Amino acid sequence: MTVHPSLEPYADAWTHSIEAISELVLPLPEGEWNRATPCPGWSVRDVVSHVIGIECEQLGDPRPIHTLPRDLRHVVDEFTRYMEVQVDVRRHHTAPEMTSELEYTVIRRARQLRNEKRDPATMVRGPLGEQVTLEQALRLRAFDVWMHEQDLRAALGAPGNWDSPGAYVARDMLLAGLPKVVAKMAGAPANSAVVLDVHGVLEFMRTVRVDAAGQGTLDKSPSLGPAVTLTMDWETYVRLAGGRLRPRAVADRVKVEGDPDLADAILAHFPVTP
Repeated sequence: MTVHPSLEPYADAWTHSIEAISELVLPLPEGEWNRATPCPGWSVRDVVSHVIGIECEQLGDPRPIHTLPRDLRHVVDEFTRYMEVQVDVRRHHTAPEMTSELEYTVIRRARQLRNEKRDPATMVRGPLGEQVTLEQALRLRAFDVWMHEQDLRAALGAPGNWDSPGAYVARDMLLAGLPKVVAKMAGAPANSAVVLDVHGVLEFMRTVRVDAAGQGTLDKSPSLGPAVTLTMDWETYVRLAGGRLRPRAVADRVKVEGDPDLADAILAHFPVTP
């Protein structure tokens, strides 16, 4: 890669995950493309369609002009409606059509990244058409493709890459939303602390501290006497924070210490990404 140093980790993570996705789906027979994934309402084909569609938009391709069916139960708001268009237009594509479009899109995007000379602070089109920095756009893509790689692995029974470059991007992206979850959405009391202790192939501990004004901040130092400590493995954390699982489905994999009501409120609002 010849990109700016601050972009290189995201470009590397994106490349690793997008190549893993290609390797996963290339040999799939037609019937396997219809397997359900942890993404509500989306099959393997739908997840790959989403990845293709968003990468095409990052390339500057026009969005499809397409009217969605009215019976898609997982389309519940403007965000999901926006995301569904690129998926629904490919819903009847065959396996060879999907793999060939994916391959072509990856080649185009990889070339774009190799030739990227713009400053990381350059404003570009984000996933919903909003303006974000080039660095943020690429960080989001690295995060998104790793999460969807894991969705595909779950659907296909092919676990792996839980500690790949994309995993570290995902960790930081998911943790960035934790202070809002604890302080604002769960309503943790002022001058309290909540500890997240994650073990597994990615192991870390983070503390959310809520100040006197009710603002939450994240740091790596331990807390003496936290209001709540949540302990779980890395895979469970990803699935919960990514909105792929409900807390009650993994109650046996999450250890809760401290205020049970606050813990329940935190877990109820735990997802920080659609």
